[in-house]
Amino acid sequence: MTDDELKRQLESLKENLCDLEDMHSFTFGKTSLHIGAEKAQHMQAEFEEDCQRYKEQIAEIEKILQTREGSGV
Repeated sequence: MTDDELKRQLESLKENLCDLEDMHSFTFGKTSLHIGAEKAQHMQAEFEEDCQRYKEQIAEIEKILQTREGSGV
């Protein structure tokens, strides 16, 4: 991938992570009292896994971009 493609993908991942966090905060805050503890725990675990995946992808792309910038590619 080119640097521009990586930067676009990085921006998209950051936006997706932000959207996921906003949606979870809104949904979880409004429904956790009504869904029960087990379901709430499952939703929280899924959310944390999804966030971790996004953060890992973001870190990977940032590392690639930094490496390329450092090597002058």
